[in-house]
Amino acid sequence: MKRIGMLVGLIILLLVLSVFGGMFYIVDETQQVIITQFGDPVGEPVVNPGLKVKTPFIQKANFFEKRFLEWDGERNQIPTRDKRFIYVDTYARWQITDPLKYFQRLRDERGAQSRLDDILDGETRNAIANHDLLEVVRTTTREFEVSEDDTDTKSDSEFAAIKIGRAEIAREVLKNSQGRVTDLGISILDFRFKRINYVEEVRREVYQRMISERKRIAEQFRSEGEGEAANIGGEQEKLLQEITSVAYRTAEETKGKADAQAADIYARAYNRDADFYRFTKSMTTLKETLDKDTVLVLGTDGEFLRYVEQSK
Repeated sequence: MKRIGMLVGLIILLLVLSVFGGMFYIVDETQQVIITQFGDPVGEPVVNPGLKVKTPFIQKANFFEKRFLEWDGERNQIPTRDKRFIYVDTYARWQITDPLKYFQRLRDERGAQSRLDDILDGETRNAIANHDLLEVVRTTTREFEVSEDDTDTKSDSEFAAIKIGRAEIAREVLKNSQGRVTDLGISILDFRFKRINYVEEVRREVYQRMISERKRIAEQFRSEGEGEAANIGGEQEKLLQEITSVAYRTAEETKGKADAQAADIYARAYNRDADFYRFTKSMTTLKETLDKDTVLVLGTDGEFLRYVEQSK
């Protein structure tokens, strides 16, 4: 009997613990709670933190985040108004503002994320399709810095002639999306474009055009450099010819003066002793015209032979 009494007491204790354990729940500062009874919400949302009480076994506490939540969109291929296909990657931040509506319309975070996919992706497509690529990729209307050599590009005024930029388009998507979630118990706090890029086919064409343009500019610079090098080379050649001409003229003048002085010396020597001059002149001429292989035939009346005979 004693064992039976202990067993009954233990069963009663477990029942009491289970009843009281299901009666209390704790609400964290980052949470808000909806109490449901047989699946239907009852009472007001519990938004204040602390220890709370509910009917055990009958009621259930459904916890929802009070903090900002993240939505990360899929990378989608979207055409712009000027028929340029681009990849658009987006993200947003949202918050549960009315947990009762949220529970009734979406149930949980998975349902909210799915609904946001439809709303934000749809509004993004609409906004991109209503604007040209230039407006989608630019944030401000500042003027482009275009090189003077980029003759094939548009003018600054054409580049700057846009009505809105990427930031304004993001605000447009945010505004339109906020109007579609008011009855869902949530609020979209922020929306941004994470990345915008061309599709692969267009990207290759753009890169090839950029490469061709850079090559054209490089060839232009190279041609200008070669022309400048030719001009410098021509100037240097001209300067060299002038220096050579002046040097040649100076040398010829010096040689002329030297020849005149030599002729004057020869003339004075001839006037002083004509025979000695003829002798030295003949010796100099023979020395300059003869070498060791030359055979000289002299006549009996030659000047050289006469000088040799006189020396004996």
